[in-house]
Amino acid sequence: MKFDGWLSYRLDKTKEAGLNRKVRTMETAPLPLMTIDGEKQLVFASNNYLGLANDKRLVNAAETVLHEFGVGSSGSRLITGHTNWHQKLEDKISQFKRTEETLLFSSGYLANVGVLSSLPEKGDVILSDELNHASIIDGCRLSKANTLIYNHVDMDDLEEKLKATESCQRRFIVTDGVFSMDGTIAPLDKIMSLAKRYHAFVIVDDAHATGVLGENGRGTSEYFGVYPDVIIGTLSKAIGTEGGFVCGSKVLIDFLLNHARTFIFQTSLPPAICAASYTAFEIIKHSKDKRQLLHSNVKKIKTSLQEMGYTVKGDDTPIIPVIIGDTHKTVMFAKRLLEKGIYAPAIRPPTIPLGESRIRLTVTADHSLKEIDYLLKSFNLIGKELNMIK
Repeated sequence: MKFDGWLSYRLDKTKEAGLNRKVRTMETAPLPLMTIDGEKQLVFASNNYLGLANDKRLVNAAETVLHEFGVGSSGSRLITGHTNWHQKLEDKISQFKRTEETLLFSSGYLANVGVLSSLPEKGDVILSDELNHASIIDGCRLSKANTLIYNHVDMDDLEEKLKATESCQRRFIVTDGVFSMDGTIAPLDKIMSLAKRYHAFVIVDDAHATGVLGENGRGTSEYFGVYPDVIIGTLSKAIGTEGGFVCGSKVLIDFLLNHARTFIFQTSLPPAICAASYTAFEIIKHSKDKRQLLHSNVKKIKTSLQEMGYTVKGDDTPIIPVIIGDTHKTVMFAKRLLEKGIYAPAIRPPTIPLGESRIRLTVTADHSLKEIDYLLKSFNLIGKELNMIK
């Protein structure tokens, strides 16, 4: 079989299973109402939780530095890609996260892979939550350590695996702070307690919690009042820009700077993005209004959908998974939403387990009550049309 023929055969199998994907073109700025493939759509699928991706203060900060430094960084951080704006942003994040130092990566994905492929050594064990993000999974695969999967946020199972690995050289517990497909919050206080009892290290990916959880938006560490050994984050969610970071001790950051291949060999973020990100952290630090509005929107949507009879997963986070179950039915539901001018794509295997296909809603602080009411009305109508609710 020729190369393209072989790939076409595999794609046909994907299509038969209802798992075929395609990209859609966003033709306007990231707002609740956007033009997608030429059609106006109300978007409930964005990670722009605080609405900062199109905030004029961030745009102005980026524009100013864009004229000073140009559009690209021209190299890796260790060659020509380190500017005063990279340093300023790292210092700002350290202050925000209350850690000694921070190291910027070009994406959160690269930060996870860089940490997990460089920290654990042969003879070590990584204990990873079964619903951890793909970047954590890939980092574990690249690590020289063995990886054991524990049941999602199941502290009894985690403890059993900690007991079973006591003879190992070192143990690393790695978890998302907020899980991107289920919207659940990792019980970081209990994880830290187990780590202390069994002499393990804790690595937390706080991508979906930074700017969202905790009194000041500092993430799951602030939410639970604990301090993990390694905090990983992203700038592409509530911060509204792009990039990743790792926070921790000075020694940790110095180690990663010298050993994390995804830092050493990757072109650095453009200085303009660093300036916009710096401004975002300033806004988050001095204002709680958007975060409070965000949580109010989350509560309204979740409560209303549950009252309609939908199965809704997740904790108090902007990620609201509405479980449909059957893959084809989920795709049909998303199509009906699109017909009503609502963009909330179907989430299907292999992203989530078989039988748990869902509409994964994400809400932002910028969604109006009118837009939320329209979403809820649409869910009510479609659910009845498809005999999912009464």
